[in-house]
Amino acid sequence: MKKLCTIKLIIWSLLLMIINSSLQANDTLNCNLKGDYNNDCKIDIKEVICVMKSIAGLKTGIMPVNETFTNDLGMTFVYVTSGTFMMGSPTDELGHESNERQHQVAITKGYFMQTTEVTQGQWKAVTGKNPSSFKNCGENCPVECVTWNDVQKFIELLNQKESTNKYRLPTEAEWEYAARAGSSTAFANGNISERFCEYDPKLDAMGWYCGNSESTTNPVAQKLSNAWGLYDMHGNVWEWCQDFYDAYPTNSVTDPVGPSSGLTRVIRSGSWGLSALFSRSASRYQWLPDAPYDNLGFRLIRREK
Repeated sequence: MKKLCTIKLIIWSLLLMIINSSLQANDTLNCNLKGDYNNDCKIDIKEVICVMKSIAGLKTGIMPVNETFTNDLGMTFVYVTSGTFMMGSPTDELGHESNERQHQVAITKGYFMQTTEVTQGQWKAVTGKNPSSFKNCGENCPVECVTWNDVQKFIELLNQKESTNKYRLPTEAEWEYAARAGSSTAFANGNISERFCEYDPKLDAMGWYCGNSESTTNPVAQKLSNAWGLYDMHGNVWEWCQDFYDAYPTNSVTDPVGPSSGLTRVIRSGSWGLSALFSRSASRYQWLPDAPYDNLGFRLIRREK
């Protein structure tokens, strides 16, 4: 037992040394780093999680706040801080497509992002109906077969129920910023290794695609979350964004909202029925706003003010 405790102490001490060597003069971890074993050889897991997330934040300049709230319908949201990131993908990323031209984006206002896709149960609680094809999957599975126009009606009803006007779809930039959670790789947990339905260890850990879904949606939050506590940002169902679809700009932009008009809306995330390449953080497609699809759902954001 004493030997095991010594090994744990050494590992913890090395971790703290790595953190300290990474800190710049004005950096702060916002973690209560005591390394306190309470005389029982147990490290506080909350300290470990805070440290790992803080290391990711130091590398990107984006420090997650992790404030959460849950509304009356059981929809949980996590706060996403403002920051700057590279949107799109490099040309050498496996699965890269021409509509993913990289450009710098600044997000100047924080927002609360729903930690999961809207579920069948949540949709039914607001509308009294369930349009999903995969009803047998259960109320904790993502709602699908909802059009962009349907989602706007859902948001209107939800705002009325909560006596607010703060719920809406994320912009495409807000969506990718949250999906990346400070990462620059194809998935939030690393690089893509397979384009199609073969086993991809990084994607398998975080999302549902044609390689592991068994041709159906799956309950939300069953895979690992990203560093900011968001689940199913890679696969399960495509997710509607607020923007009309358009080509990316060639220069840096701030708080982009897309064009003022268009025929199609942006969808993100990939889905249970499609290849791994569609589940990359940068992957983007378009869909008619009045066309239902059993691979397509959504999640919401709640404005801070």
